Amino acid sequence: MPRGNDQQTKVHYKGKEDDFIIFVDSAEAVESWKKDSSVPLAQVVSGWKVFVTHKHGNQGILDAASNGALESEFGTHAEEDVVKQILQKGALQETENKERQGDRNITQGGTVAH
Repeated sequence: MPRGNDQQTKVHYKGKEDDFIIFVDSAEAVESWKKDSSVPLAQVVSGWKVFVTHKHGNQGILDAASNGALESEFGTHAEEDVVKQILQKGALQETENKERQGDRNITQGGTVAH
């Protein structure tokens, strides 16, 4: 997962029962895979995890998709087959993470009266 101000790219698939998300390395990697499917999926997908958002679109809480959910939506729970279907039929989305700032431990230093 990207940290700080890195760009985050994901593919959102709106299914019949639920919404599914996978994270990818970049939009260019997805487009090159769509043009030439001989490109290894390992160069496209960022982590082999399929997430489900419980019908909250692309911004819900991400939970790991169960085998039953994958089976009912895609007809298989084999992650490679599911990832291929999501890449082919899903919508590509790019977002930029906000910079993380804040006090790390406010009990140390002058911010708390001792």
